[in-house]
Amino acid sequence: MSNHQLATAVPCPNVDLPESAREPVVQSIRTSKIRSQHRERVAIVYVRQSTPQQVIEHQESRLRQYDLAAHAVALGWSQQRVLVIDEDQGLSGRSAEHRTGFQRLLAEIALEHVGLILGLEMSRLARSSKDWHHLLELCALFGTLLADQDGVYDPTDSNDRLLLGLKGTMSEFELFTMRNRLQRGRLNKAERGELFVSAPMGYVLLPTGEVVKEPDEQARAVTQLIVDKFAEIGTAYGVLNYLVDNGIEFGIRPKRGRQRGELTWRRPTISMIFRVLHHPWYAGAYAYGRNTTERKSVDGIIRAHQRALPQSQWKVLKKDVLPAYITWDQYQANQEQLRHNRARFDSRGAPRNGDALLGGILVCGTCGRRFHPNYSNAQPYYLCVSHVEEARERKCSGLSAGGIDEMVAGQLFKVLEPAALELSLHVLEDEHRERARLHQHWEQQCERARYESERAQRYFQAVEPENRLVGRTLESKWEEALRKQHGLEEERRRRFLQAVPRRISDPERQRITELSQSVKDLWNAAGTTNADRKEIVRCLVDRVVVNVNRNSELVDVTIHWQEGFTSQHEMMRKVSSYKQLAAVDQLRQRVTEMHQSGLGAKKIAQQLNQEGFSPPHRGSPFSKEQVWLLLRRYGFTKKLDAIELAPEEWKLPKLARHLGVPIRRFRYWARKGWINTRRTPTQGLWVAWADRDEIERLSRLTARSKHGVCGHSTELTTPKLLQ
Repeated sequence: MSNHQLATAVPCPNVDLPESAREPVVQSIRTSKIRSQHRERVAIVYVRQSTPQQVIEHQESRLRQYDLAAHAVALGWSQQRVLVIDEDQGLSGRSAEHRTGFQRLLAEIALEHVGLILGLEMSRLARSSKDWHHLLELCALFGTLLADQDGVYDPTDSNDRLLLGLKGTMSEFELFTMRNRLQRGRLNKAERGELFVSAPMGYVLLPTGEVVKEPDEQARAVTQLIVDKFAEIGTAYGVLNYLVDNGIEFGIRPKRGRQRGELTWRRPTISMIFRVLHHPWYAGAYAYGRNTTERKSVDGIIRAHQRALPQSQWKVLKKDVLPAYITWDQYQANQEQLRHNRARFDSRGAPRNGDALLGGILVCGTCGRRFHPNYSNAQPYYLCVSHVEEARERKCSGLSAGGIDEMVAGQLFKVLEPAALELSLHVLEDEHRERARLHQHWEQQCERARYESERAQRYFQAVEPENRLVGRTLESKWEEALRKQHGLEEERRRRFLQAVPRRISDPERQRITELSQSVKDLWNAAGTTNADRKEIVRCLVDRVVVNVNRNSELVDVTIHWQEGFTSQHEMMRKVSSYKQLAAVDQLRQRVTEMHQSGLGAKKIAQQLNQEGFSPPHRGSPFSKEQVWLLLRRYGFTKKLDAIELAPEEWKLPKLARHLGVPIRRFRYWARKGWINTRRTPTQGLWVAWADRDEIERLSRLTARSKHGVCGHSTELTTPKLLQ
């Protein structure tokens, strides 16, 4: 494309030039830097102001930039070959990322279409050294001049290049100077506690700059309910579920949009609840600098995000300067509770519905780290994973959850039983207070709906009857408000009042009293969830420290109660082998004595259970099979293949295979007495006697059984008498 074609394709926009541009006083300004090859190309006037406010209010600066088109004409360019780029209005010059006009300018320079670039100041082109020097390199490479109100500059000239470099550095320095000046002014105002940009939910920022509580009674009550419920429930998600279950909405005032500043009601969200719990305003404290901006590269794109700073790094913190919903101590307790609710190795985590009762508060006495509940097996198990987190050899042992949970729950019952009567009174008071608060909220909702319908009625009645164009619209809004009012009142009457009556009935009162006075019944009630049980434990127990010795089934337990008292206990745990039992020597001695006295395995098992002995896996008492394994371990019995058989005797499985009968059916026949059998005294194994005649009888019995015959003759089911 020729230079003439470029000027035709990209004409100068219709800019209202002043008279000085139409009839310049100086008809032609001659300079040795501007040559004919420059005038053969177009001259570009770059117009930019940093913010939309400057575009609207700073008219003089805008006009001065557009006047540069007349300056280009005075330098020898025709008006048709002067191009104005002003699409970057309202954008900052600190980066060229979103400035399409500046990027277009660079493209035109690289295509050798530009002979001269004009800007009111060099800072209008760029306030970043990176962008500025990129522009200079392109201009020097393709022979483009730059000009401002002070003169014309050639980037290939050493003196001009030095001057342009200084101007770019000064422009960048001015940006930082202005930013620092504004930031210091903001900080100085914040240190006085007077810098308010916006107000969170539950507060209103007045035109005078004063911050007051939300004037709407219902919106103020919902804000108070959030902080009160968190102190009661202990988790933000628990508060969210409570609000959703009871149909409670947030009253907020949008900061932008057509409803800006108006009180609107919206469904609760977890982010809004966290905002209320973390904001220090609700404790009456003014804070500034609670967050910092961090930039990270994501897939080659620089993205900025906010990161909350710890309280010690806040720039300003002034207590007791704003109207408060809670005290500062309660705010600090809430932050500590929120920190503990996080599922991290250094925090307890929020109570959840897992079966492990002590999750988050059970501590390993060996390394001091918290146990992690594991649910991979049928029964929950506490694991210490400090060796994984620290990449070292494993030194700590785990613990089955059943035993330690039962022991701690038993100690908890002992503490709660004396306070059962007082507990029942507190439960009744809390229930009364809770129902009163919910009824007040529903009454406020109905009152608001009645007000909206009455206001819509007044608007409708204020319109002249003949003006149906407006009357029909207001009539439909009135009808909509009435439908909303009637629907809300019907929902309150049919759903809420039936589910939550205003007063507690006598049967409910009696049931609450009975459950409160019997802590175990309340603990095991169907409506009590695992999360409820964990919450009860954490109200009284700070942590439980256990010392698990991998070579013993004895576990030392220390319960640290919330009031600072500690109690020492000892419990038995499941181990994997007899070597880990503390009383393994006594167990061997008793088994040996009873075996030598002639007792069978069943009798030995019963005696061991009565004397308090237990196998390694403590889920069940000793059985005769376990005793037999012990006797074989101690060398008192022979192996199965070494059993001595008399003439005509068979091992029961071998005889079953010989006759082709399932072993389960053969054992049934042995228990019915259809086979001559005996059992070994220790192992309890079946040994059958069967000569040739008995084998023939059993074969005929087997043949009839295969034909599905239920009844058998006495001849087939009566074994041969032993001599």
